[in-house]
Amino acid sequence: MSFIHKKCRNSLYPSTDIQRFKVPDDKVAWSENFPEYTPIEYSSKFLTGKPWADPDSGDPNFKPLWNALDNNGKINRKSFLGIYDINENNQPLNPFGRTGISGRGLLGRWGPNHAADPIVTRWKRNSDQSVVLDEITRKPILQFVCIQRRDSGEWAIPGGMVDPGEKVSTTLKREFMEEAMNSLENKHQNMEAIENHINNFFQCGQEVYNGYVDDPRNTDNAWMETTAFNFHDETGDYVGNMNLEAGDDAKHVEWRDMSNALLLYASHKDFLTVVAEKHKAHW
Repeated sequence: MSFIHKKCRNSLYPSTDIQRFKVPDDKVAWSENFPEYTPIEYSSKFLTGKPWADPDSGDPNFKPLWNALDNNGKINRKSFLGIYDINENNQPLNPFGRTGISGRGLLGRWGPNHAADPIVTRWKRNSDQSVVLDEITRKPILQFVCIQRRDSGEWAIPGGMVDPGEKVSTTLKREFMEEAMNSLENKHQNMEAIENHINNFFQCGQEVYNGYVDDPRNTDNAWMETTAFNFHDETGDYVGNMNLEAGDDAKHVEWRDMSNALLLYASHKDFLTVVAEKHKAHW
C-alpha cells in the first residue's frame, strides 16, 4: 500500500468520545488477517432524515448503485480509486483499509463522499510590489486563501461537498464565495459584480489533485475524496486585493504564506506541496 491514512486512525472520532479501535500500520489493509478487529459502529443521528444523506444501510428501501452514478446521475458513487468492495452488510469498504471505526460516522454518503477544494494563490509582495523571496531558499513566496473551520478550529482550504447533480467547477466557485467572501450573508451592493468577477477568475484553474483524502471523519464504510484546483492570480490584481470575509462554515479567513511548516486539516498540506512545486515557489 503506497499510502496509509493517518488522521483517521488511532484517535477519538470527531465530535464524539468514541475511541477508534487501534490499527497498526501493518494491519490497515483488508487483505491482512486481523481477527481481533472489532470496531465500534457509529453513524451520527444528525444524518437521519437529511435530504443530502443516505439512509441506514439496513433500510430495505435503500438499493444504491455502488461504483456507479446513482439516482439518474445525481449521486456519484464512483471512486477515483477504482472499484471498491462491498461487505456482507451491503456496506462499501474503504479502499485504503481499516480506520478503527465502522458505519458512516459524520459523512452523508456510504462509500465515497465527493468534495472540491479551490486553492486560490497570489505572490507575496513588498510595499514596492516586488515579489518577496524566502531568505533561505531564495524562492518566491506564495500565499493562499486559508480559512479556520468552525467544526474543528483547524486551518484549511475553503472547500466543501459537491451537491447532487452539481459540476465540480460550480462547487469550487460556490464554496470559495460562501466561505471566503461570505456571499450567503453579505448584502454588499456590489456583490453581483464581485460574483461575476470571481466567475471569470474561476474559468482558468488547473487541477492539482483528485483522489482519496486522509480526513478525520473517514470510517471503514464512508470516506472523503476530492478534486483540488489551483486558481492563481499572477499579478495580484484579480482577487489578490479583494476583501476577504469569513462565512458559512468558516470562523476566520486570511491570506497565508505557503511553507512546509503549515499545519492544516486532512490532506490539504499535500495539495499545497503540489501547487508550490508547480509554481517553483518556496516550500
